[in-house]
Amino acid sequence: MKIAFLTPEYPHLRTGGSGGIGSSIKNLAKGLVKKGIHVRILVYAQPKDSCFEEDGIQIQTIKNIKFKGLSRYLTQKKIELLINQLYQNKDIDLVEAADWTGFTSFINTKKCPNIIRLHGSDTYFCHLDKRPVKWINKFHEKRALQRANGHISVSQFTANVTNQLFRQNFHYSIISNCIDTDAFVPSIIAHENEHPLILYLGTIIRKKGVLEIPFIFNEIINKLPQCKLLLIGKDAADIATGNSSTWEVMKNEFSPEALNNTEYKGAVSYERVKEHLEQADVCIFPSFAEAFPVSWLEAMAMEKAIVTSNIGWANELIENEKDGLMEDPKNHQIFAQKIVQLISNKEFRMQIGKQARIKIKEGFSTDVIAQRNIEFYKKYDNNLSP
Repeated sequence: MKIAFLTPEYPHLRTGGSGGIGSSIKNLAKGLVKKGIHVRILVYAQPKDSCFEEDGIQIQTIKNIKFKGLSRYLTQKKIELLINQLYQNKDIDLVEAADWTGFTSFINTKKCPNIIRLHGSDTYFCHLDKRPVKWINKFHEKRALQRANGHISVSQFTANVTNQLFRQNFHYSIISNCIDTDAFVPSIIAHENEHPLILYLGTIIRKKGVLEIPFIFNEIINKLPQCKLLLIGKDAADIATGNSSTWEVMKNEFSPEALNNTEYKGAVSYERVKEHLEQADVCIFPSFAEAFPVSWLEAMAMEKAIVTSNIGWANELIENEKDGLMEDPKNHQIFAQKIVQLISNKEFRMQIGKQARIKIKEGFSTDVIAQRNIEFYKKYDNNLSP
């Protein structure tokens, strides 16, 4: 079986920075390769056309065609030709793309099966973020979904909302994102922080609930003044205020005591993420807009107790007070109380963390999720077999 993933991002030094879509593709690709599947990553919006291999994965970079007013369409046609050549040469059996901005809307893959996976479209995230979507993005996203041979969603919540927004009734196979539980493992060295450490991991952007964090941490500092807060992730502009930095907006909401105990490191390497996770006592994810976040899986795989928002997708991952705690991020006092509870009760915190890793290993490891993807892919060509 030979699978191609078409994506605008992939985490590699030669392909530039990457967000959640790229990380989820890489995790799945590694799991598929271990099961004998040939994987090719087609990364567009790159500086040049090239092809190289790493960890058994073929990575092909694609340079966009620049022509005023026609760049997207001409790049789509370039990729269309590439996909059809790869399929004709039996280098791939099917191609999968993400729903974001509907890039496959005018790509005709002819006989090559075309799969769309919902990681969260622009239409979806604008809806959750309560802001208008660009009509052109919604048009392309809907058209891409309509032209696809098969549909996957990383959560049932995302599938339901997407069907509602596009007024469609697509059948989605629900296959969650995954994590390499052999790479993200609990530290074998027990540590005791003199100052309990709360970690936020993710983009510094309004839709991730980061503007609630100062108010939550202000409450925590009043009860546990020795606590530290560490924020990791790239900064983003804040659409609501027009500020070029959401971090600058956040800073104004911390009390002086809370700000003094807060550190923002910006974006860090994948390896450094694991190091910071090891040191954290509690991880917080107060997001208002996700599909099925990989960062939550990473923290849980490392036996970290997490406190998250209680919206849609969260209920498909977290069993409240068993393998994580959930609360509306706007309920600052209650959200803070849950964090304080975990910090103050080490036994409870460790119990939550251990249950979290058990859940991830049993249901969201690359081995489990890769096999579910293989079974899905096989439905689209009777000749395919791993």
